[in-house]
Amino acid sequence: MSKLIETDTKTFVKFWSIPLIILIVLVIIDKALTGLVIIGISIFLALALRPLVNRVDNFFTKHFGTEKKHQKASAALAYIIVVVIIGGIIAIVGPVVVNETSKFIQQAPEMIEKNFGGWDGINDFGHNFGINDLHAEIVNALNNLSQTLLGQLGNNFVASVSGIADVGMKIVLVLVLTLLFLLEGPSLMERLWKSISSGEQNKKPVLVAKRVLSKMANVISTYVSRQLIVAVLDGCASALIVFILSLCTNISSSLAIPMGMITMTFYMIPMFGQFIGGTLVTLILATTNPLAGVIFAVVYILYAQIENNLIAPKIQGNALNLPAVAILCAVVIGMYMFGLIGAIVAIPIAGCVRVLVDEYPNIKAANRQ
Repeated sequence: MSKLIETDTKTFVKFWSIPLIILIVLVIIDKALTGLVIIGISIFLALALRPLVNRVDNFFTKHFGTEKKHQKASAALAYIIVVVIIGGIIAIVGPVVVNETSKFIQQAPEMIEKNFGGWDGINDFGHNFGINDLHAEIVNALNNLSQTLLGQLGNNFVASVSGIADVGMKIVLVLVLTLLFLLEGPSLMERLWKSISSGEQNKKPVLVAKRVLSKMANVISTYVSRQLIVAVLDGCASALIVFILSLCTNISSSLAIPMGMITMTFYMIPMFGQFIGGTLVTLILATTNPLAGVIFAVVYILYAQIENNLIAPKIQGNALNLPAVAILCAVVIGMYMFGLIGAIVAIPIAGCVRVLVDEYPNIKAANRQ
């Protein structure tokens, strides 16, 4: 039996305004998602650089005076140091990877001749798998691949240029916003806290909010700084292994530093970065000397076990206090939502969620007052 429910206009408007506001907010977030991600990455990087800024500021304060007049100079110097280091890594590693790839392509016929006895040896190898002319199959596959690439090159050239320009613009925005957050972030937060703490009833919630946000910022900066320390150790170990191999094999000793930088950079990717970096270095070394690649893989795996079970826990400690399943779930979710960047920031974000969960009783109590 149906009933007629009567309501006034004010109640009707209130009832439908809530889902309408939620819908509008979701639409705005969807339209501005890229910008919000750029801002979020910039804030994350600014928080991650805060320990370095503090160290530089302490150095300035110790040697040039006790007044707190060097914070912006410290932030700018720390920012320049990081940008120069990242630019140096790219400048050193990039040419090495390109050079080793081109060297592998040039040496491929010689490797085939040496390991399989030339194209006749390749055909004999193919006969074992029921392929009568493996040489012709390889040539046809390479021809088809080159024709496909050439055909797509003209069609995708404009899109590729625009895509590269778009990525470059996003990187520039992240760099500029990160610097601005480093320079202006602390003063903006101080003004914000002062503006919302007016009134006796607001003091308790503001204090709780400041403590929660401070803990979350500390989680991000602590995780990144300690992860970076272990990554540097990992890179030094890789460089040392490659240098020792250069004394025993025909690989160049100039590969030591670039290979160390590769493993150091990829180590910053949680869970899988160490494997990716070690595999990439192994493949690069194997293009010059397969035996050197195998030896590096074995030694690096042994070092990784020592690092993961002894060195990393000692340095990182229980900074996040998260179970392994929570870390893995966070990385998977972040990776599928935002790709590589999502995987990198997933663990500290999970640590921030843990802070919110731990502080929830205090937040709830502060809101009641």
